[in-house]
Amino acid sequence: MAIHRNQYFMVGIILLLVGLQFRMVDSYVLNEKATKFLAERTAGRNSSTTTLLAVAPSKMTNKVIRPPLWIGLCMMAVGSVLTLHALALKGP
Repeated sequence: MAIHRNQYFMVGIILLLVGLQFRMVDSYVLNEKATKFLAERTAGRNSSTTTLLAVAPSKMTNKVIRPPLWIGLCMMAVGSVLTLHALALKGP
């Protein structure tokens, strides 16, 4: 299956917008359900997640995810390149 102009444009715009969101937001706080899911899936890999499972569910704190600063810029750069590439391609 070949990737056409519309798919390049769509992926480029999505990456551009997600990268912009990563640059504007400092951290993401997961709710209790997502924190429990993450703690169950990564139980043996990290000592902090094993302590989350050992604590009673009512005392479980929500996980805070702080993405690195460079990831937003990287996504915006790749998204802008893909968008410009889609505009340079010949139309259908």
